[in-house]
Amino acid sequence: MIPAEEEAWSKRRWESFVGMLRRVRETNYFQRERFSQLAECDDWEGFEDFVSACPFTTKDELARDREKTPPYGTNLTFAPERYSHFHQTSGTLGNPMAWLDTQEDWDWMLANWDCVLEAAEVDPGARCYFAFSFGPFLGFWTAYGAARKRGCLCMPGGGQGTEQRLRAILEHEAEYLFCTPTYALRLPEVAETAGIDMDAHALKAIVVAGETGGSVPAFRERVTRAWGKDLIVHDHYGMTEVGPVAFETPGGQGGLRILLESYYPEIIDPERGAPVADGETGELVLTTLGREGCPVFRYRTGDLVRAERGKDSSGLPTFDLAGGILGRSDDMVVVRGVNLYPSSVDAVVRRFPEVAEYQVICEEKGAMTEVSLRAEASEETARALEAAFKKAFSLRISVDRVGPNSLPRYEMKAKRWLR
Repeated sequence: MIPAEEEAWSKRRWESFVGMLRRVRETNYFQRERFSQLAECDDWEGFEDFVSACPFTTKDELARDREKTPPYGTNLTFAPERYSHFHQTSGTLGNPMAWLDTQEDWDWMLANWDCVLEAAEVDPGARCYFAFSFGPFLGFWTAYGAARKRGCLCMPGGGQGTEQRLRAILEHEAEYLFCTPTYALRLPEVAETAGIDMDAHALKAIVVAGETGGSVPAFRERVTRAWGKDLIVHDHYGMTEVGPVAFETPGGQGGLRILLESYYPEIIDPERGAPVADGETGELVLTTLGREGCPVFRYRTGDLVRAERGKDSSGLPTFDLAGGILGRSDDMVVVRGVNLYPSSVDAVVRRFPEVAEYQVICEEKGAMTEVSLRAEASEETARALEAAFKKAFSLRISVDRVGPNSLPRYEMKAKRWLR
């Protein structure tokens, strides 16, 4: 027997979504053309029927639509004058895509981010610092908006250098820092170089997003050591195409919990497109249950995850991603038969706090792919890192030592892999 509360929750969730589908099918050209069975949504009884009828959506498909009908494409449910927020994807895998939101959809995203803030125990009145450029990339715009709406004192770090941001964090006694995992380690590195004493900082937690690694224990321990206090790291996951998706699994040990009120998640085999069992690694597929103005249905994120389903304290379903985002299906490199992901390499490197920064070089040598590293580290650490790679992957990955501050530094998404 399904408890009455869960049954009511499931019914409400489906009825809200199918109501959105009915509105989308009337005016959204992109969805009508690619998803012909959308016209039959009145006959569906639940998400199983929706999944059976709806094809996957890919980033390439969305990009082609924008190229064919520039600049915004045809995945728009309303007339252009209804949209009030403009952003772009980061362009990690190609040209940035423009993305529009109505005020209603923006409020929906802020409500999702508010759940992240609640999980991180960011109370009204808290002092929050956002180490983010505030350019067209969606990034922490929604986090900033949600924190303001929550009643926090919000300090934007756009247009500032790293040293300026450090001094602002200290001067204004910021309690919560929002940045990428890479930047969480970059800030204390610059503080040491610039002679800035960070011992008196007031940070309680750092909320990270934008890259994999936020749930990796070695990274979290390294951040705590670098900042010199027992601050907490909170992982978060989202993307421009779908919005804020998940907050850190309760308990503070890493891992992510999807906001099931706002998303319908699936995990599939990246090659076959078939569902995988809980506990198996697969590609995350997301359907937005809000964001009506520019919806995506069964969107293939390219992010690799492992599902853990359960119930929360109130008995409602949970959908957790064990270990957070494990990597990306399109980033995998096969080296002598071993599947190598950037996140798995990063997890090994993070065990060595002596490595200030690193780069991975992938080279095609005949029919073989070879991987090597450049690392800002001592000769002793470079050799220890080689041994750690050998133990972790049963591969010989050479590590070349380079001089201090010779490798690029990043504020947003790091680009450490050169192919």
